[in-house]
Amino acid sequence: MQRQAQRGLLKGMNPRVTLVTFVVVTVSLFYGTFYTERLGQGLALARGVLDPFLEWYYVLLVAFLLLFMVWLGMGRYKNVRLGGDFEQPEFSFFSWVAMLFAAGTGVGILFWSVAQPILQFQDNPFIEQGMSPDAARVAMRLTYFHWGLNGWAIFSFVALVLAYFSYRWNLPLTIRSALTPLLGRRTEGVLGDVVDVLAVFGTVFGIATTLGLGVQQMNAGLEAVFGLQSSLLLQLVVTAVIMTIATLSVVSGVKRGVRLLSEANFWLSIAAVLFLLLFGPTQYLVAITIESAGDYIQNLMGMTFHTNATRGDAWQSEWTVFFWGWWLAWSPFVGMFIARVSRGRTFREFVMGVLLVPTVITIVWIGLFGGTALYHELFGNGGIVAAVDSNIATAVFATIEAMELGLLGRGFSAMLVLLIATYLITSANAGTLVINTILAGGDPEPPTAHRLLWGGLLGLLTAVLLMAGGLETLQAAVIMAALPFSVVVMLMVAGLLKALHRERYAARTGERVEAPREPWADLEDAGTQPSPVSDDETHKLH
Repeated sequence: MQRQAQRGLLKGMNPRVTLVTFVVVTVSLFYGTFYTERLGQGLALARGVLDPFLEWYYVLLVAFLLLFMVWLGMGRYKNVRLGGDFEQPEFSFFSWVAMLFAAGTGVGILFWSVAQPILQFQDNPFIEQGMSPDAARVAMRLTYFHWGLNGWAIFSFVALVLAYFSYRWNLPLTIRSALTPLLGRRTEGVLGDVVDVLAVFGTVFGIATTLGLGVQQMNAGLEAVFGLQSSLLLQLVVTAVIMTIATLSVVSGVKRGVRLLSEANFWLSIAAVLFLLLFGPTQYLVAITIESAGDYIQNLMGMTFHTNATRGDAWQSEWTVFFWGWWLAWSPFVGMFIARVSRGRTFREFVMGVLLVPTVITIVWIGLFGGTALYHELFGNGGIVAAVDSNIATAVFATIEAMELGLLGRGFSAMLVLLIATYLITSANAGTLVINTILAGGDPEPPTAHRLLWGGLLGLLTAVLLMAGGLETLQAAVIMAALPFSVVVMLMVAGLLKALHRERYAARTGERVEAPREPWADLEDAGTQPSPVSDDETHKLH
């Protein structure tokens, strides 16, 4: 087992992983605070150098994960359960889906559901003429692509692997556990520490990036509703308030704080959708959502493997590379959070739930918000394109203003500000809990003092990235943070396949063994090691 400090400030934590990650984050904070301009320039330079490589590397990795998850959910291992053979899910289906969506894409989709369709509507490499009805359909298709099945394949893969090794093999709920079939007891040493450090590094910068985007949007909402002038100072104040609430709520744990907040913003999201259906261009919204969803499904494979090989523009780097980097950077955080709430579900149920349900919700959300904005640009008074080009964070509120609903629209804007706040709090407290779970060696209830510490550090890092240059710096930071963890993802694929193969072998030979209570002692000799498959599960794996 991993070593945890028994006393002192690091009591209950893995001392090496905690100290290394703390030093890395602290150095980043120091450098970003006193050399803000250099930080922004350095991230931009690194991104420019790596973009040609990432344009095909991220594409290939994400395409593989999508196909791999479909195979896991429909293939020979579809009946494997994340836990004991007869274990039932801990949360109801509604609570489960609410937490999946809130932690996974809540903040990001609020920011981009209007901004991305409007930006793609103006110009993208797949249309000849922008600002046209055909451009609107393609813009919706591209937005679905970056928020649909491919991204959720990343989240669902990491989550499934973590849940499988934790609940079926009784290993700690950390990233390193997924490499046990490959490294054996070496995962308890330096190699395992490196893996967990990379996971925390990606998670910290992924969360800080998304919080930065959400804070910018909330700033725009406060200006639209209350007339508060948009400024860096206001963004820093909002960051401090959000992180204070999130850090305090995370102390209450998943079953109370995170679950209740997730369900609250899920209901607010439903209210927002119904509002647009009632007061927006209903017929157009239904039509564009259905049409663009069909267009997305029809072009899915072509978009999945698109690498921008024959074009000289920067679209692939600015959009696909950024979004795949964002999903990868968030995957340790969201994956571990989804794993924590998914115990007792089979591979098939898990894949259907985590891959398909959030994708359908996302399509509906983008169809209504993005469709409303496109309708007013094509057939209404417009003005949304100009607002987005001036300040991308104002996209949603410019759309509401274009609806010309007066006091009703102002009330809807206020509700969206509240929704953004609840999504920010949910993402921040879930992320803080996950970071501390990794640092505590998989303990689902890490020390309260460290939850408070890392909540504060996340808030400070978000503030530093906002000061370093806004959106471009946030995008560059998340892409760089995702790159090292992408190597760990490939190793996790190999580890899962090796473990599943051993399960299938045990099922075929009729060997009756129980799940080990301790990590595998030595997996180099697979023929002598235990398998978690019991006789009751044997028929499911043939």
